Amino acid sequence: MALFRTLSAPEPLQPIVGEGVVLRGPQMADYAAWAELREASRKFLTPWEPTWPSDDLTRPAFRQRLRRYAEDMRTDQAYPFFLFRTEDNALVGGLALANIRRGVAQAGSLGYWIGAPYARRGYMTAAVAALIPYAFTTLRLHRLEAACIPTNAASISLLEKTGFEREGYAREYLCINGQWQDHLLFARLKDSPRR
Repeated sequence: MALFRTLSAPEPLQPIVGEGVVLRGPQMADYAAWAELREASRKFLTPWEPTWPSDDLTRPAFRQRLRRYAEDMRTDQAYPFFLFRTEDNALVGGLALANIRRGVAQAGSLGYWIGAPYARRGYMTAAVAALIPYAFTTLRLHRLEAACIPTNAASISLLEKTGFEREGYAREYLCINGQWQDHLLFARLKDSPRR
Protein backbone atom coordinates (compact mmCIF):
# COMPACT_ATOMS: atom_id res chain seq x y z
CA MET A 1 0.00 0.00 0.00
CA ALA A 2 1.26 3.49 -0.82
CA LEU A 3 0.46 4.67 2.72
CA PHE A 4 3.25 2.48 4.11
CA ARG A 5 5.87 3.31 1.49
CA THR A 6 8.82 5.32 2.71
CA LEU A 7 10.25 8.26 0.85
CA SER A 8 13.89 8.37 -0.11
CA ALA A 9 15.67 11.62 0.69
CA PRO A 10 15.63 14.25 -2.05
CA GLU A 11 19.07 15.27 -3.33
CA PRO A 12 20.09 17.95 -2.46
CA LEU A 13 17.58 20.11 -0.63
CA GLN A 14 16.15 22.67 -3.00
CA PRO A 15 15.76 26.22 -1.66
CA ILE A 16 12.29 27.11 -0.41
CA VAL A 17 11.19 30.69 -1.03
CA GLY A 18 8.83 32.42 1.36
CA GLU A 19 7.68 35.96 1.95
CA GLY A 20 10.96 37.87 2.32
CA VAL A 21 12.91 34.72 3.23
CA VAL A 22 14.71 31.78 1.65
CA LEU A 23 15.28 28.43 3.34
CA ARG A 24 18.17 26.28 2.13
CA GLY A 25 20.29 23.45 3.38
CA PRO A 26 23.25 24.40 5.59
CA GLN A 27 26.67 24.48 3.91
CA MET A 28 30.24 24.74 5.17
CA ALA A 29 30.40 28.25 3.67
CA ASP A 30 27.74 29.27 6.24
CA TYR A 31 30.01 28.53 9.20
CA ALA A 32 31.28 32.06 9.96
CA ALA A 33 27.84 33.71 9.74
CA TRP A 34 26.23 30.87 11.74
CA ALA A 35 28.86 30.95 14.52
CA GLU A 36 28.73 34.75 14.75
CA LEU A 37 24.93 34.83 14.93
CA ARG A 38 24.72 32.00 17.45
CA GLU A 39 27.37 33.62 19.68
CA ALA A 40 25.70 37.03 19.48
CA SER A 41 22.36 35.35 20.35
CA ARG A 42 23.60 33.00 23.07
CA LYS A 43 21.90 34.79 25.98
CA PHE A 44 18.68 35.13 23.97
CA LEU A 45 18.61 31.43 22.91
CA THR A 46 19.83 29.75 26.12
CA PRO A 47 16.43 29.61 27.90
CA TRP A 48 14.83 27.80 24.95
CA GLU A 49 17.50 25.30 23.82
CA PRO A 50 19.37 22.26 25.10
CA THR A 51 22.68 23.08 26.80
CA TRP A 52 25.32 23.86 24.20
CA PRO A 53 28.47 21.67 24.22
CA SER A 54 31.63 23.64 25.06
CA ASP A 55 32.89 23.27 21.46
CA ASP A 56 29.51 23.95 19.82
CA LEU A 57 30.59 27.00 17.84
CA THR A 58 33.89 25.60 16.55
CA ARG A 59 34.55 24.82 12.90
CA PRO A 60 35.10 21.07 13.58
CA ALA A 61 31.80 20.86 15.48
CA PHE A 62 30.03 22.62 12.60
CA ARG A 63 31.61 20.20 10.11
CA GLN A 64 30.37 17.29 12.25
CA ARG A 65 26.91 18.92 12.38
CA LEU A 66 26.84 18.99 8.57
CA ARG A 67 27.81 15.30 8.42
CA ARG A 68 24.97 14.47 10.83
CA TYR A 69 22.55 16.54 8.75
CA ALA A 70 23.60 14.67 5.59
CA GLU A 71 23.10 11.30 7.29
CA ASP A 72 19.71 12.37 8.68
CA MET A 73 18.56 13.38 5.19
CA ARG A 74 19.97 10.22 3.60
CA THR A 75 17.99 8.10 6.07
CA ASP A 76 14.85 10.27 5.86
CA GLN A 77 15.09 11.18 9.56
CA ALA A 78 15.37 14.98 9.38
CA TYR A 79 15.59 17.90 6.96
CA PRO A 80 17.51 20.96 8.25
CA PHE A 81 17.36 24.44 6.77
CA PHE A 82 19.08 27.74 7.41
CA LEU A 83 16.89 30.81 7.10
CA PHE A 84 18.09 33.80 5.09
CA ARG A 85 16.55 37.24 4.67
CA THR A 86 15.91 37.82 0.97
CA GLU A 87 16.88 41.51 0.85
CA ASP A 88 20.53 40.96 1.78
CA ASN A 89 20.98 37.17 2.14
CA ALA A 90 21.69 37.58 5.88
CA LEU A 91 21.48 34.38 7.92
CA VAL A 92 18.72 35.00 10.47
CA GLY A 93 18.00 31.55 11.94
CA GLY A 94 17.35 27.91 11.26
CA LEU A 95 14.63 25.32 11.33
CA ALA A 96 14.25 21.61 10.81
CA LEU A 97 11.73 18.92 10.22
CA ALA A 98 13.05 16.16 12.47
CA ASN A 99 12.02 12.86 14.04
CA ILE A 100 10.38 11.85 10.76
CA ARG A 101 8.17 8.81 11.26
CA ARG A 102 6.90 6.89 8.25
CA GLY A 103 4.53 3.94 8.01
CA VAL A 104 1.16 4.62 9.58
CA ALA A 105 2.33 7.90 11.19
CA GLN A 106 3.75 9.98 8.28
CA ALA A 107 4.65 12.65 10.84
CA GLY A 108 7.53 14.88 11.80
CA SER A 109 8.51 17.46 14.40
CA LEU A 110 9.20 21.10 13.66
CA GLY A 111 12.01 22.87 15.49
CA TYR A 112 13.38 26.37 14.93
CA TRP A 113 15.60 29.14 16.26
CA ILE A 114 16.00 32.80 15.35
CA GLY A 115 18.96 35.07 16.00
CA ALA A 116 18.32 37.79 18.59
CA PRO A 117 18.68 40.72 16.15
CA TYR A 118 15.95 39.23 13.95
CA ALA A 119 13.39 38.14 16.55
CA ARG A 120 9.79 39.33 16.33
CA ARG A 121 10.16 40.66 12.79
CA GLY A 122 8.11 37.95 11.05
CA TYR A 123 11.00 36.05 9.48
CA MET A 124 10.30 32.78 11.27
CA THR A 125 6.56 33.04 10.66
CA ALA A 126 7.30 33.43 6.93
CA ALA A 127 9.74 30.52 7.07
CA VAL A 128 7.31 28.14 8.79
CA ALA A 129 4.55 29.17 6.38
CA ALA A 130 6.88 28.35 3.45
CA LEU A 131 8.02 25.05 4.96
CA ILE A 132 4.51 23.68 5.58
CA PRO A 133 3.70 22.97 1.89
CA TYR A 134 7.14 21.33 1.46
CA ALA A 135 6.45 19.04 4.42
CA PHE A 136 3.04 17.98 3.16
CA THR A 137 3.79 17.83 -0.57
CA THR A 138 7.46 16.98 -1.15
CA LEU A 139 7.96 14.94 2.02
CA ARG A 140 4.37 13.64 1.94
CA LEU A 141 3.86 13.99 5.67
CA HIS A 142 0.35 13.91 7.11
CA ARG A 143 1.10 15.59 10.45
CA LEU A 144 3.53 18.22 11.73
CA GLU A 145 4.15 18.46 15.46
CA ALA A 146 5.83 21.16 17.54
CA ALA A 147 6.39 21.73 21.23
CA CYS A 148 7.32 24.81 23.21
CA ILE A 149 7.86 25.86 26.80
CA PRO A 150 4.62 27.40 28.17
CA THR A 151 6.33 30.73 28.94
CA ASN A 152 7.58 31.15 25.34
CA ALA A 153 4.84 33.52 24.16
CA ALA A 154 6.62 34.27 20.86
CA SER A 155 6.75 30.59 19.94
CA ILE A 156 3.12 30.03 20.88
CA SER A 157 2.12 32.98 18.71
CA LEU A 158 4.22 31.72 15.79
CA LEU A 159 2.63 28.27 15.90
CA GLU A 160 -0.90 29.63 16.17
CA LYS A 161 -0.31 32.10 13.29
CA THR A 162 0.85 29.26 11.04
CA GLY A 163 -2.15 27.03 11.71
CA PHE A 164 -0.89 24.75 14.46
CA GLU A 165 -3.45 23.82 17.10
CA ARG A 166 -2.71 23.15 20.74
CA GLU A 167 -3.23 19.48 21.52
CA GLY A 168 -1.84 18.92 24.95
CA TYR A 169 0.68 19.38 27.72
CA ALA A 170 3.71 17.16 28.27
CA ARG A 171 5.37 17.17 31.69
CA GLU A 172 9.19 17.26 31.70
CA TYR A 173 9.10 16.67 27.95
CA LEU A 174 12.58 17.91 26.92
CA CYS A 175 15.80 18.81 28.71
CA ILE A 176 16.18 22.52 27.95
CA ASN A 177 18.96 24.66 29.39
CA GLY A 178 19.96 21.76 31.65
CA GLN A 179 16.49 21.18 33.16
CA TRP A 180 13.59 18.93 32.25
CA GLN A 181 10.92 21.33 31.06
CA ASP A 182 7.18 20.98 30.58
CA HIS A 183 6.00 21.75 27.03
CA LEU A 184 2.80 22.66 25.25
CA LEU A 185 2.14 20.31 22.32
CA PHE A 186 0.91 21.60 18.97
CA ALA A 187 0.14 19.95 15.63
CA ARG A 188 -0.98 20.81 12.14
CA LEU A 189 -2.52 18.27 9.78
CA LYS A 190 -2.12 18.09 6.02
CA ASP A 191 -5.76 18.96 5.50
CA SER A 192 -5.87 21.79 8.08
CA PRO A 193 -7.16 25.05 6.60
CA ARG A 194 -4.38 27.32 5.29
CA ARG A 195 -3.97 30.65 7.07
